[in-house]
Amino acid sequence: MKFFFICLCLLLSISAGWAAEPIKIAFIGPMTGDFALVGKEAKQVLTLLVSDINSQGGLLGRKVELLLEDDGGNTETAVPAGKRLVQQGVVAVIGSFRSGVTESLQSIFNDAKIVQISYGSTAASLTEKGYRYFFRTCPQDNEQAKVVVNLIRKLKIKKVAVLHDNSLYGKELAERIRNRLFEWMIDVVFYESLAPGQADYLPVLEKIKATGPEMIFYAGYYPEAARLLVGRDQMEWKVAVMGGDAVNNPDLVELAGKKAAEGFYFLSPPMPADLHSLKAKKLLDRYASVYGEKPLSIYAFLAGDAFLAVTESIRKTQTTDPEKVADYLHRTYYNPAGLTGILYFDFKGDVVNDLYGIYRVDGEGNFILQTLLQHGKIVQ
Repeated sequence: MKFFFICLCLLLSISAGWAAEPIKIAFIGPMTGDFALVGKEAKQVLTLLVSDINSQGGLLGRKVELLLEDDGGNTETAVPAGKRLVQQGVVAVIGSFRSGVTESLQSIFNDAKIVQISYGSTAASLTEKGYRYFFRTCPQDNEQAKVVVNLIRKLKIKKVAVLHDNSLYGKELAERIRNRLFEWMIDVVFYESLAPGQADYLPVLEKIKATGPEMIFYAGYYPEAARLLVGRDQMEWKVAVMGGDAVNNPDLVELAGKKAAEGFYFLSPPMPADLHSLKAKKLLDRYASVYGEKPLSIYAFLAGDAFLAVTESIRKTQTTDPEKVADYLHRTYYNPAGLTGILYFDFKGDVVNDLYGIYRVDGEGNFILQTLLQHGKIVQ
């Protein structure tokens, strides 16, 4: 009888907790458009993590509710979506992916005192604005530029063409790479932007070829990178081409074709299958068992890290008060076993983890890890 009474009390306690207002955490990302794969996989990872936390009793005795908003990968859709989330009383937002989209949301969430953690926006300026509630789990472009230039130096390349797409991400990354190349007295023989969305880029490639580069570095997103590779193939030009982390998308090969994409290099945080943490491997297998396929985008796992950082901070502070949660993230939060590695933030909100992989596209269109680098040094 006593055992029955205890069980009844526990059930009533859980029911009462679920009857309370849920803790609303939002995901905002591109679930339609060119970057829909990123949004879809991130949403699915977060759905699994929310299920885990609720099956273990929720957060502060309350159910966690995941709210979803599609920003379409553009600011026009993102801004009203962000305002809707504020009106719905979310305590934190995971997102967004593109740097320009995230920038358009920063003041909205900061003014509302909502913690925002981006999983893919690497433009360095985003954490230079002094927004107290903004963080990111992806390494920023100052770190990416260091790795790119160190690699160019190791390859003993003396002439580099730098091309960008004039987006916030592309322009900032290109500028930082150019400046570092100048510091090492490596000749930047070409530096310009292209207009995104063009059918082909043969004219700009012809201009670049005339300057005689040993490598082209493209700072921009994968659709334009694919068309550049198609143009290089049409020209039968064997110049090395490398891209930044925003070209890391399997649709790159679909757009460019295997022949044109073969030999293309890019820098990115390691792909899900190349992560070493036990937590990542378990989530990878579970994702495959639930959704019937393994995730291809690292940004899904970076979104997962953002969710884990928010929920752990709420649990440790025993409150959803944004002041206390943000303070904990800035000063105290430390996860030695995040999905993508060690995870903690500096005073600006940048993640202190610059693990990158160098990938090469093989003849079958697969992204093959060449080496892992951290703090500018080869670790694998």
